[in-house]
Amino acid sequence: MRMTDRSDLEARLDGPDRIAPPEAFVDGAAVTDSGIHEEFRERWPECWERAADMLDWEREWDEVLVEENAPFYEWFVGGELNASYNCVDRHVENGRKNQAAIKWEGKLEETRTYTYQDLYREVNEFAAALRDLGVEEDDVVTLYMPVVPELPVAMLACARIGAPHSVVFAGLSGKALGTRIERSGSEYLVTCDGYYRRGNAFNLKSKADDALLKVDHDVTSVVVDRLGDTLPHVDDGSLDYHELLREHSGAEVEPVPRDAEDLLFLMYTSGTTGEPKGVEHATGGYLSQVAWTSRAVLDLRPEDTYWCSADIGWITGHSYIVYGPLALGTTTMLYEGSPDYPDRDRIWEIVERNAVDVFYTAPTAIRAFMKWGKEYPERHDLSSLRLLGTVGEPINPRAWEWYREHVGGGECPIVDTWWQTETGAMMIATLPGVDDMKPGSAGPALPGIDAQVVDAAGEPVPDGAAGYLTITRPWPAMVRTLHDDDERYVDEYWTETDDVPASRASGDSSERSSDGGWRYDAGDGARVDEDGYVTVLGRLDDVLSVEGHRLGSMELESSIVEVEGVAEAAVVVGTADDGSGVFAYVSTESGRTGDDDLRRRIVENVERTIGEFAAPSRVVFTTELPKTRSGKIMRRLLQSVARGEPLGDTSALRNPEIVGELKSAVRDE
Repeated sequence: MRMTDRSDLEARLDGPDRIAPPEAFVDGAAVTDSGIHEEFRERWPECWERAADMLDWEREWDEVLVEENAPFYEWFVGGELNASYNCVDRHVENGRKNQAAIKWEGKLEETRTYTYQDLYREVNEFAAALRDLGVEEDDVVTLYMPVVPELPVAMLACARIGAPHSVVFAGLSGKALGTRIERSGSEYLVTCDGYYRRGNAFNLKSKADDALLKVDHDVTSVVVDRLGDTLPHVDDGSLDYHELLREHSGAEVEPVPRDAEDLLFLMYTSGTTGEPKGVEHATGGYLSQVAWTSRAVLDLRPEDTYWCSADIGWITGHSYIVYGPLALGTTTMLYEGSPDYPDRDRIWEIVERNAVDVFYTAPTAIRAFMKWGKEYPERHDLSSLRLLGTVGEPINPRAWEWYREHVGGGECPIVDTWWQTETGAMMIATLPGVDDMKPGSAGPALPGIDAQVVDAAGEPVPDGAAGYLTITRPWPAMVRTLHDDDERYVDEYWTETDDVPASRASGDSSERSSDGGWRYDAGDGARVDEDGYVTVLGRLDDVLSVEGHRLGSMELESSIVEVEGVAEAAVVVGTADDGSGVFAYVSTESGRTGDDDLRRRIVENVERTIGEFAAPSRVVFTTELPKTRSGKIMRRLLQSVARGEPLGDTSALRNPEIVGELKSAVRDE
């Protein structure tokens, strides 16, 4: 586990007060049993059968959990099911075929609605098309699209025929796409001709074409026509998505029974080495936990209209736009546009017009809403909202209170959820019908989750002290391994232990919560208070959270250093009040002056090699970077300078004089 300076952790602590959920909400909440935490502790791991029972299984499991090959845990062993059937077919069969499954809002203010019958029809037709193209069970299909309905359709079509999908965020570059296609061995790509941003059309297919030029094997491409005649189409052998649907009109494909441990999807995420990691999630455990948390934490029910503002290309979109809500038969909202286009009340206009019940967004967005002003949500009737959620990074108490007051009208409970790409589903959050809220604190570990905050030696820290967030028992939605890299999976995430002391975060009153085994190291700093509530303090390694998306700092820094004239670079996340929130501190080569031209070329190279969303908001030129006596860049100090925070202890610096220069450079830039 990568550790960080204790003073830095302590500087990020807050002491929130408890707020009880409104009685009116509790009366109708999905989960109201205050004994649920204790029930899950007493019946672990069999408690997770409650989640699995929310699904329809082709074959019942023989064992809930097999730990013989830990940390390669297996869940619901022997069980068989199909994710597409659970998200589509069973709702049609149960009389909800005319209910909206997906409501889509485009950037040009177009709208589309798919009923569950519509979704069933298109998923089947595209599944038949994929089969005719040669896609077989266990073939990885890469999906590279913006937030359009065809993306979840393609995901569900893949799941229907037992082909794992690998969704690549459309904001990533062609180079990043090519790397992911190559690493996964994918021979099929479903992409889009382009997308709109702030009313302007952008070519996505050109990035996909660039990617395929760098792939060593043949790839069959299917292209969704999003832009119509706005951009020219080139006849290059790619297949037209909608033409394939017409060719397979009315086709029905029997859902393929998948073993609970069969791969549902592969998702690449950044690591501390800068090399993308292929995170593998299995069908049974993943779908069970995302369905259960969608119900218990987000309080979703079939009659709800629910909106998660994430991009489907990231894990939040997989779990809480597509699989969780659709497994419950809920109406899930998709939005292709920007929150401030054509005006800064666009989000609230959509909430009002669609009578959204539950809204789930990132603290980055909430801070932007705060900056724009309360007058924008006040223009609209938001009384349909029943619950609010946050995801992607810690939220400070001030933003939490603003969100509750000006979006939730002071009546909506807020669930502040902590989880990761690797965990697959929510791990720490309040149950809104059971637990009090604490602004700035995620809450206790969810039932069935054993979370601990430990020191560098792996020992539990005292109540209120800062430490390192760990999980000491397996959970159903957990990552199974890293694609083609079992060794890295163990090395990067797991620590073998002898004894695991009782967990405050899980409310465990027993002498031991387990008899040893393996501990998952989350890479986040945290503290746990006397009530067992966890306050997450942010990343401790070299992974940045950019607009809720995780990027390796090395990946960004390598892109910057590629630019001629740059000698060294370090990136941190600043306040995110504007742009991406990424601060790039750049040291130039001897004789080269940092100027607007070099700044422009740095931004352009990051956009080209990684994606526009990762481009630095600010590029600060400096003669050198602050380093410890051992030569390590002191990123903690760089982040404090970027955010205008107290610098803390600088005694470890070998070049303390640089601090004043950095502060002046940030102020003057």
